[in-house]
Amino acid sequence: AEISGNNSRNSAGKLFVVGIGPGNLENMSIRAVEVIKSSDCVIGYKTYINLIKELVEGKEVITSGMRSEIERASLAIEKAEAGKVVSVISSGDPGVFGMAGLVLEVAKNCEQRIPVEVVPGIPSENAAAALLGAPLMHDHVAISLSDLLTPWEVIEKRVTLAADGDFVVVLYNPKSSERKWQIEKTIEILLSKKPAGTPVGIVKSAMRKKQNITITNLGEALEHPIDMTTILIVGNSTTFVYDNYMVTKRGYKV
Repeated sequence: AEISGNNSRNSAGKLFVVGIGPGNLENMSIRAVEVIKSSDCVIGYKTYINLIKELVEGKEVITSGMRSEIERASLAIEKAEAGKVVSVISSGDPGVFGMAGLVLEVAKNCEQRIPVEVVPGIPSENAAAALLGAPLMHDHVAISLSDLLTPWEVIEKRVTLAADGDFVVVLYNPKSSERKWQIEKTIEILLSKKPAGTPVGIVKSAMRKKQNITITNLGEALEHPIDMTTILIVGNSTTFVYDNYMVTKRGYKV
């Protein structure tokens, strides 16, 4: 971990888990901005800290790479136990594939009770959906394709059941440099249950500088660039495309 800055506080500490949404200030809540500004120490994945660097100037900032989540949570609790107000940064919403659950798991095992507040942020799926139009208007499920923490057999079962239930399916963490076949297998499963013409929205870096939005279909989805910054939204049987909008019907008689 990299540590910069120094600030101390003698009063009782507190721990915030803060969702920064897509990562630009205009899409963060007022509460999230206030909490970060009032914190003595800010901890997070280096890429996310860089997105809000103007909010953390002069503070103690601790950054680390991916797969260091337990280290970040433990260090945040240590800092709070020492009396500091600490913010753990999470992209999107901290309670949706974010840091909130892990922080509370680690806090549960501590002898000293540390007050924890979870500050919500715009989830990645909602940022992507807004850019696409209205693909999440009816029942939908969100599934992470990362099998680092979840067995692939479980993920595959969830994808299959979601397709059987005609849910709109949101796919997080679809592909990385080390995980390439999972998205291919997922599309294969979905194609066995849904028509190839089913609309698919592919949003890369939603509401960030390198944002890219593509509306395609299930049969052609793999022809487009997909990585860890990408969210895929696969429509249900009522989803349609209109004027570059992807829309799932809610059931109104229009």
